[in-house]
Amino acid sequence: MGEQPENEPLADWFARRDRQRASDRQIAGTRRVLPLAPGVHAAHVAPAAPRLLLEWDGRTWTPVGVAPDAREAARFLDPC
Repeated sequence: MGEQPENEPLADWFARRDRQRASDRQIAGTRRVLPLAPGVHAAHVAPAAPRLLLEWDGRTWTPVGVAPDAREAARFLDPC
């Protein structure tokens, strides 16, 4: 999120953080996938592990299903 300016008021820091999070959502889109296996963070580490499918509803990330593996999760992220 960048460097915090020296002596930045907390309210300014929160506003800056919220702007950054909003821009991250725009870049990342409205769908996300989270691995359900402990310690797994990338598809290549455990391709057969199930993934939780999430969609942004405008306020929060909402679970919409579970993909059985990384390949199906990738299809959810890019259905084309």
